[in-house]
Amino acid sequence: MKEKDPEAELQESRSVISTYLSRVRAFTGNARLFLLSLLFFGVAMGISQLLFNFYVLSLGHNEATLGNLVTARSLTSLLVALPMGYLTDRIGGKNAFLIGYLAYGISMAMMLLFPSVSMFIAMGVLQGVAQALSGVATGPFLMENSGPKERTYLFSLSSGLRMTATSIGEWLGGYLPGWAAGIIAVSAVSSRAYSWSLWVMAFLSIASAVPVILMKADLRSVSQRSAFAPVSFIRKNPGLLGKLILPSLVISIGAGMVMPFMNVFFRNVHNQSDAAIGVIFAWGSLAMGVGLVVAPALAERFGKIQVVTATQALSIPFLALLGFAPWFEVSVVAYYFRLTLMNMSGPIYSTFTMERVDPESRGMIASLSSMAGNFGWAFSPTISGWLQVRSGFQWPFTITMITYVIAIGMYYAWFLSKGKSKKPVEVMMD
Repeated sequence: MKEKDPEAELQESRSVISTYLSRVRAFTGNARLFLLSLLFFGVAMGISQLLFNFYVLSLGHNEATLGNLVTARSLTSLLVALPMGYLTDRIGGKNAFLIGYLAYGISMAMMLLFPSVSMFIAMGVLQGVAQALSGVATGPFLMENSGPKERTYLFSLSSGLRMTATSIGEWLGGYLPGWAAGIIAVSAVSSRAYSWSLWVMAFLSIASAVPVILMKADLRSVSQRSAFAPVSFIRKNPGLLGKLILPSLVISIGAGMVMPFMNVFFRNVHNQSDAAIGVIFAWGSLAMGVGLVVAPALAERFGKIQVVTATQALSIPFLALLGFAPWFEVSVVAYYFRLTLMNMSGPIYSTFTMERVDPESRGMIASLSSMAGNFGWAFSPTISGWLQVRSGFQWPFTITMITYVIAIGMYYAWFLSKGKSKKPVEVMMD
C-alpha cells in the first residue's frame, strides 16, 4: 500500500481549513447576531439544565414530579408547534426569537418567586410555547440568511456555539450554589442556594434578546409569505414528509427516556456532587460543540444523510456503556462519545430537511419537525420517572437503544438503500 505524501496531507489539511474559514466569513450580519444571542441563551440554558431538577428535588418533590414537569413543557411545545410555525411565518424569525427568549427568562423568574408545583407547571407551559416559537423559527431563519455554500456550516456552527455556551453554563452552574451558599449562609444543596443560582439564568435569558433587537428585518416581508403554500406542499409530497419527520419522532421517544435525567443519573447511580456533575456536563457540551464544528466538513465530503446515519449508529454502543457500565469513569467517557456522535447529526439533518422544502413551506415543516422532536420528550419523561422510582435506569436506557436502532433503519431504508443517496441531491431552491 502506497504511503501518502506528507506534503500532500499538509496541503489537504490547509485546503480544508481555508474552505472552512471562507464559509464562516460568508455569514451575514443577521447570522452573526443570531450566533451572539445563542451565546447568552446557551449559558442560561446550561445553568437551568444542571440546577433546575436539583431545585425541584430540594423543595421535597421526587423524580416522578420532575418527569411530569418535563412532560408539561414538552407536551405544550408539541401541541403548539403548528400554530407557532404559522405565527413565525407571519411575524418573522427576529420577532419569534425576541418573544421566545424574553418569555423563557420571565417564566424562570416566576418559578423562583412563587415556587409551587402549580406555578412550575404553568410556567413550564409558557416555556413550551417559547421553546416552540424560537425553535421552529431557527431553521427557516438560517435558510433565509445563508447561501448554499455556507449553509451547512451555519447550521452546525449555530448548534456548536449553543453547545459550547451550554458547557460554560453547566460549568458555572456547578459552582453557583456553593457561591450563593457562602453569601447567604445556607447549605449549598438548599432550595435558597439553587434559587439564587437560577436567577442568573433568568437574567441571561433576557439579555440574549439584545442581539436580536439589533437584527435587520427579515428578508421576505409578511405579504410574501403565503398562508397556503405549506398545505399545498404537504398535499403534493405526503410520502416525503413522512420520511423526513418519522425518524426524528422515533429518536425523540428514546431520548426523552434518559436525557432529561442525566444529572439525576450521575447523582443517584454514581453518587456525584453538584460541582462534579456540572464539570461532567460542561465537558460533555464542549465535546458536542467540537463535534458540531467538525460535522459540516464531514457532510460536505461524505454526504449529509450518510454522516447522520453513521454517527447515530456509532453512538449506540456508547449509550449501552453509559447506562450499564458499573464504573463511573467508563460511564463518563461513554457519555461524552454518545453526546458528540448523536448530536453532531442534528443540524446536518435539519439542513437536509430544509433543503427539500420550498421556502414558503419551511416554517410549517419546521413546526412538524419540532412536533416530532418534542413528541417523545412530552410523554417519555413521565414513563421514565415512573420506571426510575420502581426499578432505576435499566429500562429507560434499554428503550432508548431500541428506538435508536429503529430510526437508523428508517434512514437506511428511505435514503441510503439501493444507492438512493450516493450523493445528496439538493432539490429545492431559495
